[in-house]
Amino acid sequence: MDNRLKVKNKLSGTQFIIMGFLVIITIGTILLMLPVSSKDGSFTPFLDSLFTAVSATCVTGLVVVDTFTHWTLFGQIVILCLIQVGGLGFITIGVMFSLILRRRIGLKTRGLLQESVNTLKLGGIIKLTKRIVKGTFIIEGIGALILGIRFSIDYGPKGIYYGIFHAVSAFCNAGFDLMGFQGEYNSLCGYVSDPVVNIVIMSLIIVGGIGFIVWDDLMANKFKFKKYTLHTKIVLVSTVFLICMGAALFYVIEYDNTMAGMNFGERILASLFSSVTARTAGFNTIDTGAITGASKFITIVLMFIGGSPGSTAGGVKTSTIFVLLANLFSGISKGHGGSVFKRRFDDEAVHKASTVFLLNLLLGVMACIAILAGNGLNLDDVLFEVFSAIGTVGMSTGITRQLNIVSKVIIMLLMFCGRVGSLSFALSFVNKKKASPVYYPEEKVSIG
Repeated sequence: MDNRLKVKNKLSGTQFIIMGFLVIITIGTILLMLPVSSKDGSFTPFLDSLFTAVSATCVTGLVVVDTFTHWTLFGQIVILCLIQVGGLGFITIGVMFSLILRRRIGLKTRGLLQESVNTLKLGGIIKLTKRIVKGTFIIEGIGALILGIRFSIDYGPKGIYYGIFHAVSAFCNAGFDLMGFQGEYNSLCGYVSDPVVNIVIMSLIIVGGIGFIVWDDLMANKFKFKKYTLHTKIVLVSTVFLICMGAALFYVIEYDNTMAGMNFGERILASLFSSVTARTAGFNTIDTGAITGASKFITIVLMFIGGSPGSTAGGVKTSTIFVLLANLFSGISKGHGGSVFKRRFDDEAVHKASTVFLLNLLLGVMACIAILAGNGLNLDDVLFEVFSAIGTVGMSTGITRQLNIVSKVIIMLLMFCGRVGSLSFALSFVNKKKASPVYYPEEKVSIG
């Protein structure tokens, strides 16, 4: 008992969170391997089960077996539970049950919760958790109700279940769908012109992707933009800009390609959906494998950016890109540090943003080289797959099932790093050391 306590105390908050995710993935893998999880009643291979469990827990959506045709209702519910736990975070789920059982939440658990939710302050963390859990189930419930009614028209009583599954998957930015039986890699292509499905799915993705701390700020200050924190302002402005800019580019580039034959309204819906889902959701209403090279590159950029901190989304995050761009413009104009909305970023924010950006880029490049070396695949398809994994997006041009064992392991590692954070994952291997009080002499280096 004492030894276990010592081990627990030696783990940092990040290491504890990583270990928790690994335990959840292990449980999910075991459950998915069971014959009761597959429709043919056989054991699902370990690698396929592990890949699915990692993809679901890391709310990505890349699959090596079709979610609808391979998994039974039991297997699909396991996947749905993994998505929900992965989206909210197992710390949040654990605290929720502790509150239900009226157990006391200690300071260490509050610290873990703060790190899990990625909030800037410890005070009021329990109240925030309650709002997160309550808000999540209310939003998912509304989405499930609307989608359930809509899907019931096409699939009868099963439509209710489809509505619940897709609502949870969309809110958690997971990208798992049950529409694969309509056609390989089809996702929601059958609903490209359906305003109800498009608007509901997009709304769930956006709400889940802006972050829980933004929710809290919006609830506290309503529509008073001036009262929002700098973080909230950055997230909202970045989100609107990326959605609109992405949609405009998709509309122009895919006008006579995947959107050929659509009317104006259908093209607008398809463009908006493509822009929204590329930022870590993983659904698609147009054939991803048929889009142009330019659209693939735009999608890769959006996948790399991802959602916002403390959300169900992945990527390097909108605030990271915003801070780097503000610092870039400041450097060009020879200003004194990046600033926006009459506030200036501290040096730590710029340093962390640079580290996260470069680390994710480096991981993506190394993964691309490794996968290209072991598979006879096109560069653009591999780039797409890699940045889809590290951004926990789940979109694919259709090569996931063609990857060899080593490449699948690489993709799983990328999905895991994308969910826990590549910087957090890297820091978990570094022993805590006290900062050295010694500062070495400065010397100028030629840059640029």
